[in-house]
Amino acid sequence: MAGPALRIAPPGFLADPPVAAVLDALPPARPVGGSVRDALAGRPVADVDLATPQPPQEVMAALARAGLRAVPTGLAHGTVTAVAGGRGFEVTTLRRDVSTDGRHADVAFTDDWQEDAARRDFTFNAMSMTRDGAIYDYFGGVTDLRAGLVRFVGDPATRIAEDFLRILRFFRFHARYGRGAPDAAALAAIAAGVPGLARLSAERVWSELKRILAAPDPCDAIAMMSRLGVLAAVLPEGADPGRLDALVQAGAPADPVLRLAALLDGDAEALAARLRLSVEEQRRLVALRRPGAPAPGMPRPGAGLADLRRALADTPKEVLIGRSWLAGAGPEWDALRASLASLARPVFPLAGRDALALGFAPGPRVGAALRAVRAWWLEGGCLADAAACRAELARRLAG
Repeated sequence: MAGPALRIAPPGFLADPPVAAVLDALPPARPVGGSVRDALAGRPVADVDLATPQPPQEVMAALARAGLRAVPTGLAHGTVTAVAGGRGFEVTTLRRDVSTDGRHADVAFTDDWQEDAARRDFTFNAMSMTRDGAIYDYFGGVTDLRAGLVRFVGDPATRIAEDFLRILRFFRFHARYGRGAPDAAALAAIAAGVPGLARLSAERVWSELKRILAAPDPCDAIAMMSRLGVLAAVLPEGADPGRLDALVQAGAPADPVLRLAALLDGDAEALAARLRLSVEEQRRLVALRRPGAPAPGMPRPGAGLADLRRALADTPKEVLIGRSWLAGAGPEWDALRASLASLARPVFPLAGRDALALGFAPGPRVGAALRAVRAWWLEGGCLADAAACRAELARRLAG
């Protein structure tokens, strides 16, 4: 086995007590993938995944001896989740692919670190690190990371055919780490592999698309996806990258659903159902994509407080602010958003029980009166309190 490519001062995440506890229990294990990449890039380390030459049953026994919980989350693929300090750490036995079908792989365990690294997607995701800061890099990941180059391990077409989700993962990592011209061989393989995207589950596609859109600036990656036919494959409803560019340039928050609303040039409900967005994501996307520019009821810059209160009474604040980002940019729109953010949402203070308390029997007349009082309350800028609204209700029902 080749020696380390370089040594660095052990990054701080290795000293976190939960991480240290798992590494103490599994001396042969190393952090792999994203934690090594982000430590080298000087970025915060989120998830810490480990690899080890130990077989899964040995990993579970070693964790138990150390008093740590071991969850057999994927024994067929060699994965055990070690739980320490309330956190979960995936520990996977070194492996090699025996066969792949574009979505799943059959694997065999190995004790060869380079063989395991060879099955990973990109060079800077194929590195591992020991506790003393020794970086094992078999495919030039350090150089690629420093150059901002997203490069497949080995032949790009072969790696994509193993799992077509790697097409979307390429753009996710390009959006976060890429600089300069992308790898030409990767782009050619991606263009040829676009039909394979149809084999992926909706959940996997949305998971990756959401991560692409959550990047600080995904516009270059999205434009590249459009040129290569990837965007049309994952958003057949239609997409307009120019609107996403405008939203990002305006300084809107890096909100994937808001950015999807800007990018989408088609039926939001159909897309949300097809990609199986969560109920909350679907609600927000559809609300943001209501017809109109801006949507009906959306206050314009310079609107008075009464207009803002009326808008807030009918539409959640986050939806109005999101629509404002889609509607326009500039100081006047910034002022509108600040005003919306500063106001509490007015709540109409009456319900049917208020009419009953006044001695009126339930029925269509009561409902019509309540709607009329709410319209009166809105017309007054949502300022009338419960007592004033009850008095107005009594007046209308007595008339």
